[in-house]
Amino acid sequence: MGVTVADLELFEKVSRAVLESRELTFDYQKLRSSRHEARCVQPYHLGCIENQWYLFGFDLARQQLRTFALPRMRKVRDTGAGFRRPADFSITKHLSDSFGVFTGKGRHRVRIWFDAFAARLVGERQWHPSQTIRQLRDGEIELSMTLGGLEEVERWALSWGEHARVLEPMALKRQIRRVAEVILATH
Repeated sequence: MGVTVADLELFEKVSRAVLESRELTFDYQKLRSSRHEARCVQPYHLGCIENQWYLFGFDLARQQLRTFALPRMRKVRDTGAGFRRPADFSITKHLSDSFGVFTGKGRHRVRIWFDAFAARLVGERQWHPSQTIRQLRDGEIELSMTLGGLEEVERWALSWGEHARVLEPMALKRQIRRVAEVILATH
């Protein structure tokens, strides 16, 4: 598992802004973009998820709660303006339907079959608060959970290789098949 290179000065600026409820401006490069965009954010929470630091904050121009990966931020500046974090904000509630850091707009029932090899490893952890595990024959299991988005569970399911098979939803099954065909074509 990879670990990002920490920029301590950036981390200090962001964490101080979260603690002191002070607005930040910065340039941000979205995951699928080649350029940085200017952002002005009220930072609510700073968290480390899967060895990556993320800022969860209210983007003033977009009028939405957004998630920002610290390594994709640059030119971070405290604007000097304070704000009040909403009393009902909860990072636990915000991420309750996500499999990692991405929050989705839908509700997807996800079911994945695991062979006996993977079953023990999968069964030893809680992957999501909604998960249920059903024991099957010969040590196999079926993991079920309800998620808001499919991006992160797709990568996770693929990481198990032949030890996992997506049972539902059909959209996830199709995406796994598409990725497998691309992998096969490029190798």
